Amino acid sequence: MAGSSFGQVFRITTFGESHGGAVGVIIDGVTPGIRLAETDVQHELDRRKPGQSNITTPRNEPDIVHIFSGVFEGKTTGTPLMMMLYNSDADPSAYDDIKDKFRPGHADFTYLEKYGLRDWRGSGRASGRETAGRVAAGAVAKAILAVREISIIAYTLKSAGITCRTYEPEQIERNALRACDPEAAKLMLDEIIRIKETEDSVGGIIECRISGVPAGIGEPVFDKLDAEIAHAMLSIGAVKGIEFGAGFKAADMHGSEHNDEMSETGFITNNAGGIIGGISTGNEIVFRIPVKPTSSISREQQTRDTGGKLRSIRTEGRHDACICPRIVPVVEAMVALVLVDHIKRQHALRTS
Repeated sequence: MAGSSFGQVFRITTFGESHGGAVGVIIDGVTPGIRLAETDVQHELDRRKPGQSNITTPRNEPDIVHIFSGVFEGKTTGTPLMMMLYNSDADPSAYDDIKDKFRPGHADFTYLEKYGLRDWRGSGRASGRETAGRVAAGAVAKAILAVREISIIAYTLKSAGITCRTYEPEQIERNALRACDPEAAKLMLDEIIRIKETEDSVGGIIECRISGVPAGIGEPVFDKLDAEIAHAMLSIGAVKGIEFGAGFKAADMHGSEHNDEMSETGFITNNAGGIIGGISTGNEIVFRIPVKPTSSISREQQTRDTGGKLRSIRTEGRHDACICPRIVPVVEAMVALVLVDHIKRQHALRTS
């Protein structure tokens, strides 16, 4: 069983719990000779770490990465690369009062049903903290993709009922929402703060654009490129769906509208979102994912306990009012992992 591993040729395994000693990742299949320093990984982790604004959890984790193997004299060696981040601000006492209650929207109930026991300290493996290992691995994958000039840009497209109207990529890292429209970002932030004051939370939509992927990347039938990107996205705890290109709007289009006609220089439109038949077209790959509202809210709700008794519950502690800005680097990381894995698989098939 490999529920904590992802990828075939470029394969990662994440480990650790939210309130355990550490979280981290082991990567196998790393290309040797890639320049990599802890600062490269740290840059990506700093985008994901808590405490970045007044709508994210105030948990004070520095998330300092430690590379224990797989790098020598500033370059990857090709051997398994292991990275770890120590948990320095865990506070399981915040969960003492609810450890026998199932939090609505959380994996408390399902983990108990699967394993017969569960780590109630901040969700254990089901916590968003697990994604730190993914982001660390994604930083390595991005370094490999950079050699091929492949770019991955994710951002908040919609949150709290407000949608971005412009695409200004240079603004994404300049606002608390990591939104592509600075004016919409301000409106989102104000609305999220208002909702947070009512002891509630919000979700949103993340869009991702990938450029530089050549035509021909992806596998037919079961391992389609879009299918594996979908797998990667849906493995992120808060993600509840995915659409590529025209997405669900395709259901109301005619074939003549949806088909991407071609000219001498390439495709005229991109309703397919850069992938046809599970294989990249050379166009920009575009997809969107819905992110559910953060499950942990302090508003009183009804649940039951491990003994089957109906109970009321308030989830106190340090939680995000909106997970969208911190999920952006996770989305980019998971896309990078998929692309590196498929590029390596393609290279094994054809060397030219």
